[in-house]
Amino acid sequence: MIRLLLLLSLPLYILDQWSKLWIVRHFELHVTEQEVIPGVFWLHHTANTGVAFGLFNGTEYANYAFGAISLTALTFITILYRKGAFPGVFSRTAVGLLVAGILGNLTDRFLHGYVVDFLRFDFGFPPFNPWPSFNVADSCVVVAAILLAIASFVEASPASQKKA
Repeated sequence: MIRLLLLLSLPLYILDQWSKLWIVRHFELHVTEQEVIPGVFWLHHTANTGVAFGLFNGTEYANYAFGAISLTALTFITILYRKGAFPGVFSRTAVGLLVAGILGNLTDRFLHGYVVDFLRFDFGFPPFNPWPSFNVADSCVVVAAILLAIASFVEASPASQKKA
């Protein structure tokens, strides 16, 4: 697990934190915005105390609740990893991405009191017009979910490996 963390999780965590630090230093919260691809992609600085798509954003104890959920998820992932629940390359890669994503957003909750979101896209089709803002850590979690779905179809389960 250490190798996976050093080769995948750590670089992505560093990229996530560096990009957020750059945004915090160069973009005023909820004010400054830079159009990167006209009509499609913007950089801006927004605060999210909630979870995906801004759900529960701004609620009084959201940071505490989602911080606790993050720590619980990391513990659960570690236990499952040690028990061999992630047997193949897809699931192990997903674990590395999940750890980077969870730690990236958890760090924000402690440092800033909110998760720094800064990537905004508008593809011009409802209901995702514009798409909710996100960050590198969020991208890691989404890709991890996709990889876990793929792994569920192509990787043998730990139970079936023991039988063989």
